[in-house]
Amino acid sequence: MDQLVLFVSLGFTVGAVYAVIGSSLVAIHSATGVLNFAQGSVALWGVWVAAELGTTGTLVLPVGELRLTDGPAPVPTTVALGVVSSTVLALLMHLLVLRPLRAAPALSQVAASVGVMLLVASLVPLRFDVTTTVARPILADDSVTILGAEVAVANLVMLGLAVGVALLLAGYLRFTRWGTATRASAEDEEAVLLTGYSPDRLAAVVWLVTGAATGLIAVVGSPSIGLDPLAYTFYVLPGLAAALVARLTSVLVACVAGLAIGSFQSLLLMFSTYDFWPVWAQAGFGDTVPFLVVVVALFVNGKSLPERGGVVSGRMPPVHPPTMRALPAFLTLAGVVAAIVLTEGSWRFGVVTSVIMALIALSLVVLTGYLGQISLAAMAFAGTGGFLLSRVTSEWGIGFPLSLLLPALGATALGIVVGIPALRIRGAHLAVVTLAGALAIQNFVFGNPALTPYEGNLIADPTIGGLDLGVRDGTNLTTVRFAFMVVVVVGALTWLTARLMSGRTGRAFLAVRSNERAAAAAGINVAATKLLGFGISAFLAGIGGCLIGYSRGQLSVESFSILVGLALLCTVYVAGITGITGALLAGLLAPLGVAETFLESSLGLGEYYNLIAAIALVVTAVLNPVGITGSVRAAVAHARSRRHHVLAA
Repeated sequence: MDQLVLFVSLGFTVGAVYAVIGSSLVAIHSATGVLNFAQGSVALWGVWVAAELGTTGTLVLPVGELRLTDGPAPVPTTVALGVVSSTVLALLMHLLVLRPLRAAPALSQVAASVGVMLLVASLVPLRFDVTTTVARPILADDSVTILGAEVAVANLVMLGLAVGVALLLAGYLRFTRWGTATRASAEDEEAVLLTGYSPDRLAAVVWLVTGAATGLIAVVGSPSIGLDPLAYTFYVLPGLAAALVARLTSVLVACVAGLAIGSFQSLLLMFSTYDFWPVWAQAGFGDTVPFLVVVVALFVNGKSLPERGGVVSGRMPPVHPPTMRALPAFLTLAGVVAAIVLTEGSWRFGVVTSVIMALIALSLVVLTGYLGQISLAAMAFAGTGGFLLSRVTSEWGIGFPLSLLLPALGATALGIVVGIPALRIRGAHLAVVTLAGALAIQNFVFGNPALTPYEGNLIADPTIGGLDLGVRDGTNLTTVRFAFMVVVVVGALTWLTARLMSGRTGRAFLAVRSNERAAAAAGINVAATKLLGFGISAFLAGIGGCLIGYSRGQLSVESFSILVGLALLCTVYVAGITGITGALLAGLLAPLGVAETFLESSLGLGEYYNLIAAIALVVTAVLNPVGITGSVRAAVAHARSRRHHVLAA
């Protein structure tokens, strides 16, 4: 019993962070209708500002820094400035990013908040010394005896802070005039405007309060939790799970759910030390808890989750079905072949990687651009293909090209499973499922030696008819044979996808994207169409993952990390997520592709790639949601229209 109490209490610290993030997400959704994927980043920035102050006495800003003391700053100063930093970040996020998108479609809001999440996660390693900075103790190192267990006072303080924050937020929303107006604006902004309240000002107050609360709980808990940047970034997922359990309406329920998730993860850690616990569940199993909670909560509450009552209803960017034009396709292929032949070393590897990433980007275009299903799990599907490739080539001895097909079919099956929640939910809620699923797959499957133990995940080189298509030959980093094989595979799949999207299947996708009820009335099986979209998308990503595996020769969890997936989303959205041309351009901009090679080899700025991609995503989501290709298409159409008017005159 004492051990059970001990591990439950150990979960209070991280559970308190989940609880406050979840409570904040409920409050923000009540005020703005936005599911803020960057709420964990609000905690992340405040934690590192406080830690740097506590280590060197320096206040680090996004640009520049201020030396406040010659040595470590006092604890009250570190906590106060850490909280202020989180508060300012939250307010700027509202004013500069999400307020301009309040009437935008869910895709733009999700893309913008994911961009901020990636921006802060990329900025922290650039602005702080992540190897020497430490979080100084803030709470007393005392303990009390509860039911025979020595429970740390710090854990109980964190529990009290989380409950106190939730009570204050709930009291503000329910018992104050501004809070009542904030809740009313979630139903009808126009009516609130007529009563003399500004929905934007009401929302700003909520962002300020939740930013301060998130910063406070994270800064106070950081000495116990540690300073892992990725951990704080993705604490938003348990917070989202808690918020969805609360149906995005009850701050107090979200608080209780967050604390429960933290304690349950701690209990799983205790169980993993017992002999009866299976070996396959000893690594990363706790990371599946938010995903399972999200899925169950959305299936149970999906139809009753509140929708935002905005003044204007945004629409998704327009889609233009692909046209099969021989000349542009030939010129594109000729350009790729010339780039392969005329380059070598890291540049040729960058070209080949761009071609592969264009295929994975195409999977996002199909699923999100054409079908309207927001997915953040493309790299999880790609990783499934890559890790299965390791098994079918190294353990089963299956050769090329069947070695591509079987792993891709495995990724397809996973895609259909992940797509099942799309039968009940859509929009930002679906993005939560896919992001939580991607993180669970990364940590529980890809990073679990019990599930991916195949001799270091080595991959045998592809051969066909006695011809070696391996990526390396001596000191040659990327052979021309391998590069041409990649071009043939990607080119064939791109052509097939274009044919598919220009036919009946593409029209069904666009109908579902536009209006599911109208599509069903027209005789389209909406459920089957959604699952087909997830299957096709996962198949394309799975093939891309196999090609990545062949290009590396050996895989690790970093090959398909969730940050790579988010960076890819940035490039696809910036390039244009509603067309195949956007996928091809996204390949050039994608991680480890031509653009990053240029930044690294020519400018020496490779470490800034994720930061640049995140900034580009945020700016595109706010100012140019149709992306580069959409803008070019609009400019060409405008020029043709003017020319037609001139000739007619």
